[in-house]
Amino acid sequence: MDILIKKARIAEGAELRDIAIDNGKIVGIEANIEAEAGRVIEANGKVLIPGLVESHLHLDKALIADRLPNKSGTLQEAIRVTGQLKPTFTKQDIRDRATRTLDMLIKNGTTHLRTHSEFDPSQGFTGLEVILELREEYKNLIDIQVVAFPQEGIFKAPGTDKMMYEAMEMGCDIVGGVPYNDISAKEHIDFVFELAKKYNKPIDLHQDFKDDAEGTTIDYVAEKTIAEGFVGRVSVGHLTSIAAMPREQLLPIIEKMNEAKISVMSLPCTDLHLGARNDAYNVRRTVTPIRALRDGGVNICIATNNIRNAFTPYGNGDLMLTAMIAIPVGHLGGADDLHTVLPMITTNPAKALDLKGYGIAVGNNADLVLLDSESVTNAIIDVPTRLFVIKSGKVTVETVRTVKVNA
Repeated sequence: MDILIKKARIAEGAELRDIAIDNGKIVGIEANIEAEAGRVIEANGKVLIPGLVESHLHLDKALIADRLPNKSGTLQEAIRVTGQLKPTFTKQDIRDRATRTLDMLIKNGTTHLRTHSEFDPSQGFTGLEVILELREEYKNLIDIQVVAFPQEGIFKAPGTDKMMYEAMEMGCDIVGGVPYNDISAKEHIDFVFELAKKYNKPIDLHQDFKDDAEGTTIDYVAEKTIAEGFVGRVSVGHLTSIAAMPREQLLPIIEKMNEAKISVMSLPCTDLHLGARNDAYNVRRTVTPIRALRDGGVNICIATNNIRNAFTPYGNGDLMLTAMIAIPVGHLGGADDLHTVLPMITTNPAKALDLKGYGIAVGNNADLVLLDSESVTNAIIDVPTRLFVIKSGKVTVETVRTVKVNA
């Protein structure tokens, strides 16, 4: 076999396991495997998890925070200054920034990525062309899904409707949308569903990114999902507005979302940074109600959204750090909650992205991360070093360091 991992912890309180890998697949999980292997990794009780899944990111506008800062910290200014910058992006500029960002993700154990790539008449397909090229170039290091994303709106920016069709013909994997940034949110949603039906592709919307609940359209999205036969094929990011709803208004919406099997990508770093900028006191968290969605049966994920730009002027590509931030924000640190967080950056987004052969089981793809932690429950709050990252049965990242504590 290619790799044999010895004495790894894959479940809390369970016996340590050996994991055998050959030809990119997990071929054995047993208490003790005696076999020849090209590489033996001694886990020594460290936690082994499936590769991290970054379910919502913008590669093409990463690492531009210093070019035209968002001084007010509002969503409106973030959209405006980014819109000013986009026509100045060259293919080489986008490639340089996107590859630096991909390297961050890979180093931190991300093996699967869904990135929203935007276009509009002012910048054309410059960014999308680069991201589609990188999807192929990086396929041995990270699997990339590309979302066709109309950041400036579909009807508000004339010509974007035609570009959406062109983007799908170019090879986008998912139909994206941003209903709250268009002339009519419902017409925007209708267009996205029609396009997704034509190309038989999943949908991923930037949805209801507001501090208050007025004009929320997630209920319309859920109804449309059921009516159009897209149950289990729709994801939404942000969804901050429902955090402003009283429980009696929120619960029926969660019930309808669960019926439609809509996945939610919570984006705590961006939403905390941009949200509640007009609150003078008792400032709101402005993050989607993670616990309520989880308890209502909704597939809830945690993702990064942006790294060092007008929407989020920080970040280092570490999804576990983002999940750590979500724990206090979402009141997820209790004994009954903490163990539910790791799935929000692994198995839950894998379900949302419809990943095949994902997870630690015989026959699945060998996409794995060995953590410098000895507790699965505490794997997030330890924010551990990624000791090994294995993608498709090959070691892609190996961390070697020496730490000396002087008495």
